Amino acid sequence: MRQWNGRPYPLGASYDGSGTNFALFSEVAEKVELCLIDDAGRERRLTLTEVDGFVRHAYLPDVGPGQRYGYRVHGPYDPARGHRCNPAKLLLDPYAQAVEGQVDGDESAFGYRFGAPDERNTLDSLGHAMLSVVTDPAFDWGDDRAPGHSYHESVIYEAHVRGLTMRHPGLPEHIRGTYAGVGHPAVVEHLKALGVTAIELMPVHQFAQDGHLRDRGLSNYWGYNTIGFFAPHNAYAATGTRGQQVTEFKEMVKALHKAGIEVILDVVYNHTAEGNHMGPTLSFRGIDNASYYRLVDDDPQHYFDTTGTGNSLLMRHPHVLQLIMDSLRYWVTEMHVDGFRFDLAATLARQFHEVDRLSSFFDLVQQDPVVSRVKLIAEPWDLGEGGYQVGNFPPLWSEWNGEYRDTVRDFWRGADGTLPALASRLTGSSDLYEDDNRRPRAGINFITCHDGFTLRDLVSYNDKHNEANGEGGQDGESHNRSWNCGAEGDTDDPGVLALRARQQRNLLTTLLISQGVPMIAHGDEMGRTQHGNNNVYCQDNETTWVDWELDAGQRDLFDFTRKLIALRAEHPVLRRRRFFRGDPDGNGAADALWFRPDGHEMREENWHRGDAHAVALLLNGDAITEADPQGRRISDQSFLILLNSHYEPLDFVLPEREHGGLWQVTVDTAAEADGTDESEVKAGGRIRVHERSMIVLIGTRRQAGGRLRRAITATRRGGRRGGRGARGGSGERT
Repeated sequence: MRQWNGRPYPLGASYDGSGTNFALFSEVAEKVELCLIDDAGRERRLTLTEVDGFVRHAYLPDVGPGQRYGYRVHGPYDPARGHRCNPAKLLLDPYAQAVEGQVDGDESAFGYRFGAPDERNTLDSLGHAMLSVVTDPAFDWGDDRAPGHSYHESVIYEAHVRGLTMRHPGLPEHIRGTYAGVGHPAVVEHLKALGVTAIELMPVHQFAQDGHLRDRGLSNYWGYNTIGFFAPHNAYAATGTRGQQVTEFKEMVKALHKAGIEVILDVVYNHTAEGNHMGPTLSFRGIDNASYYRLVDDDPQHYFDTTGTGNSLLMRHPHVLQLIMDSLRYWVTEMHVDGFRFDLAATLARQFHEVDRLSSFFDLVQQDPVVSRVKLIAEPWDLGEGGYQVGNFPPLWSEWNGEYRDTVRDFWRGADGTLPALASRLTGSSDLYEDDNRRPRAGINFITCHDGFTLRDLVSYNDKHNEANGEGGQDGESHNRSWNCGAEGDTDDPGVLALRARQQRNLLTTLLISQGVPMIAHGDEMGRTQHGNNNVYCQDNETTWVDWELDAGQRDLFDFTRKLIALRAEHPVLRRRRFFRGDPDGNGAADALWFRPDGHEMREENWHRGDAHAVALLLNGDAITEADPQGRRISDQSFLILLNSHYEPLDFVLPEREHGGLWQVTVDTAAEADGTDESEVKAGGRIRVHERSMIVLIGTRRQAGGRLRRAITATRRGGRRGGRGARGGSGERT
């Protein structure tokens, strides 16, 4: 086979229409062999003789798309010094854009012998290793354009490729659980009808299966076990042709963009699937272990682990940083994704030991002309010392707001002393973000996500029920801030069921009227349950797959959620770009005011009453003090939000304000019968807010001819302004 010198950049396998350039970085390699694998699984080895800046490279004019390949790296094997080269292991290209196969747990994939961990393993892993595949970058994107939704206009929908599509009756069976399924009109129309602006896909980078799960008949469902940072996970492709997962992924993105929906990827750049020193040798470990991984300073045989997965990438090494930045740019420029959510992002900030906001990674992102312009969302914690960093990421970033989740859960389960924190969370968490000149968009607000209870389970279980995971109930969070409303799990008690439905509406309404960027976990809009399992990372089955066969209550919840999202989209006062200022000029034109149920403004002592469980928030639509993209001043109707997490109903006096003489009920989470409520209440009048419920009112203005200017109203059940609601418990039990 012809072999030319080639180029050291770009790294990976790059097909140019005539041939393929191969380039691999390793500081410790003494010899690198490129291994071409034919259809029968036979191997042809070519030594890469050209070296520039620790990059071995060659150009093969006779190799094109579909070619399977791997590397064998000859070099030091000295675990005590952090080196683990082993040419018996066929290694995955860190820059592979497509991967074939999966890890099967065979002993040949490990650097040591089973039963003799100090003995070097010389078994050849060919036949048991994942293979890199050369891809063709050509694709007809047509007129594809990024939707470009502003943060303050965004509603994010966290979803799993398989979980979202495996049980959808509108999908052909062969595309269920695939990228093609997500891009199918049946799924896209659901997302459009719901009104979300972005889908945040759980990990789709090529990941490996864990041996301990495979041994128990389980699998890594979530996918937080990346081994290929450029390759779409091959098991999510409907077509089995080599490299077609790339084309299928692009088709999915194109279909979602056409519907105005952005694609955000949940990415795992903090560790890899090779695990700790007892893990397999799949790629990085055999190429240059000490360059790619963070090792214990005085014991480099072991890995410094802040992720709980066995290893952490070495964020101060230039080639690790290059790998991550090249990967991010690739997914934006070649795959057209619109942003990233970074798993355990505090690890990315650990240039040395502590979490450093000024680490090299953030510097690179800040100055990158491609990556800096897409949505960047951090999971602002890891498992290391000082790893909880909510509110501490740089201004360019948004963060999963764990404080929001905890506060809102506590308030609606009836915990004492939650009002001060609730006020901050509803108004954008300025206490976390404003000191750094950040805006409400810095907080990604969520009640639930993939990790933990679903929304329905949050109001149905006090305790986790993770028996199916096979870990004796030791896995998963034990303090969930949940409340089962009076019965654990399934029940036929109508009072409990009614209260659970109301609590779901309370939580969704709170989320969608809060300042910041709301995120909904897939299926929560339809009452999805995991039967109390709050750690379904290994459950690739009906426990986690969305059930699209809905009963009447689930359809009502979907309609309720859809209309809440439409209400938010219609009213800029619910999605401000800047924090509230109060009334700094003292002229009575406050943009937000807090009231007690008796209609008087909240005072300092009212906030710190531990037994206070009710409050009202007025949002002044005439005091937004912002302009639209054309420079025109924004104004809106005013909103009055009444929240009561007490176990008894309360009468609220609507405050006497110049902002409106009439208030129209648009959301009442306690309503139970079909219909919408168009009732009006005068300022200064009384309105009953049922136990554990909330009401959202819009200030109305009379138009010419005496007709009422009406806002979009969220579906609610009936129009009772009094009486007795569903019975619940104290709400204080965890």
